[in-house]
Amino acid sequence: METGSQRFRDLTLGDFAEELASAAPVPGGGSASAVAASLGAGLVTMVAALSTDRPRYAAHAATHADAGARGRELVDRFLTLADRDSDAYAGFAAALKLPKDTDEERLARSAALAAAARVASEVPMACVEACLELVEAADMLAGRSNVNAASDLGVASLLGEAAAQGAAANVLVNLPSVGDDAFAADMSGRVDRLLTEVASTARRIREVVAAGEARAPLSTSNP
Repeated sequence: METGSQRFRDLTLGDFAEELASAAPVPGGGSASAVAASLGAGLVTMVAALSTDRPRYAAHAATHADAGARGRELVDRFLTLADRDSDAYAGFAAALKLPKDTDEERLARSAALAAAARVASEVPMACVEACLELVEAADMLAGRSNVNAASDLGVASLLGEAAAQGAAANVLVNLPSVGDDAFAADMSGRVDRLLTEVASTARRIREVVAAGEARAPLSTSNP
């Protein structure tokens, strides 16, 4: 992305919010979704840290380490996706400005738009996929971590689900411009399946948190 020479991760929260509120086309909903998901991943990492080396939760130590590592990696990935989403839109906007005075120019412009739209759908798809990883990491900790931070897992599930919905909308809105029915059908099907899994997992997290349920340790065969 281009905000001077800075990536979104290098901005203050206030500066990012100002950029989002401006009349500039980027950052937009796709980048905002990825940033929201990064906050959810941060909460997962926090809950894992608050549970580490607590005798009460010693049986879940491996889960805390695993979820914490996943959360840290997801924070980084989501922030990278926020930049990539804006770059993808910039590519599509550049294709829109290509000349279209001759048949050759119109063909070149159409091909460039289709290629840019494909990228602009693939980037938010990567965000939807990562959102499933986010809620799965939160689910690992639900009922197996510091009970005083249980509500933070509920928040992580809400952020992950909202981010998945937002990113999915950005996938779908770009598919018609790709001009490839098979690609569009595949991407739409993947979106539907992923959103169903995200919603189911997020709902389970919130149910466990609301019930104050303690869950059995995860086995190595059931990560």
